Amino acid sequence: MSPRAWALFAAVSVLWGVPYLMIKVAVEEVSPVGVVAARTLLAAAVLVPLAAATGALAAVRHRWPELLGLAALEIAVPFTLISAGERHVSSSLTAIVIATGPFMAAGVGALTGHDRVGPWNLGGMVLGLGGVAMLVGVDLGGDRDALAGVAMILGAVACYAVAVIWMRVRFSDLPATGMMAMVCAAAAAMTLPFAAASLPAEVPSGKVLWSLVGLGLGCTALALVLYMGLIAEIGGVRAILITYVNPVVAVIAGVLVLDEPLTAAMLAGMALIAAGSWVATSRRPVPADAADSPG
Repeated sequence: MSPRAWALFAAVSVLWGVPYLMIKVAVEEVSPVGVVAARTLLAAAVLVPLAAATGALAAVRHRWPELLGLAALEIAVPFTLISAGERHVSSSLTAIVIATGPFMAAGVGALTGHDRVGPWNLGGMVLGLGGVAMLVGVDLGGDRDALAGVAMILGAVACYAVAVIWMRVRFSDLPATGMMAMVCAAAAAMTLPFAAASLPAEVPSGKVLWSLVGLGLGCTALALVLYMGLIAEIGGVRAILITYVNPVVAVIAGVLVLDEPLTAAMLAGMALIAAGSWVATSRRPVPADAADSPG
């Protein structure tokens, strides 16, 4: 990769690795849906004018009904589930569980007939699920609150997995800037009424306010712009490698900044999930006899 590509890769890896830390800080004083509303509103305030100025917003307006559904599935619901889950589990563990996204998306693609999955890929899914099982069975034990938190985060990952397939099938013809601007704006509109109904009794502390600003402007708006630039530089297939770096950044941030524990089960689970995601999403050549067979 070029120096520019490496710089973009590093920047996005950090920006998408630290939001779990910021969410953990923010939900101490703000409701989960309040965190999502603030984050998406700030992101939309940057992305909508940018998309309008480049003509990308006008190019997606005719698809607004579908984009409303995408906003719920890609942002409003999963962001809220993650924020609620982080009230029960560490930011480090959250990031490791979210790393199951690639192999879960591969599974959704196979079930819906949009992806071809062979034994090699299935083995990767099993390997990744083994990592989740290790985290749940060894690291969490019988902690019901923590198990509920992990369940919420896995629900968010399931939303992401379906949204990834939906975007690939239905929205590949739309400019990414316009699509993400409208989706962020729609998600903000969906969550603001619920956030207004759950306002904190007091003005949040400075660290919480800065976390919300960082989530909206840095980890969402800026990260999306830089990620689109990275895709333009190296293509979407190589850019997805960020998925394997984000959890490492998140774990380091959680341990260093929030003094979160780093257990052997977390390390082993992260390794199994990363390996499983890579295997589940890799493409192996089809044998000549299989390629020549009908069907």
